[in-house]
Amino acid sequence: MRIKTIVIILITILFTIVLMQNTGRVNFEFLWITFAMSKLVLLLFVAGIGFILGVLVGRPKKAQRLGDDYTNDDHGHRNHNTLSDEDRDYIN
Repeated sequence: MRIKTIVIILITILFTIVLMQNTGRVNFEFLWITFAMSKLVLLLFVAGIGFILGVLVGRPKKAQRLGDDYTNDDHGHRNHNTLSDEDRDYIN
């Protein structure tokens, strides 16, 4: 097994143990509303929100192009022969 798989399994086991040990009721206040709910449900809800935020923040962003691919000096004409004479001699 890969280390990543083992770590995921261990985290899942620890998370399950924490959830199963916290099944009592708790009062949860949000602004002016008070909820009476199980700690299990509250922990699952907070973990779900954390997971979703982690996925949204952690995903790679698309590269943004701010302009054309050429500089002002070449005006769209690309020199495909970019090797110096010394490099060309070394390759040959």
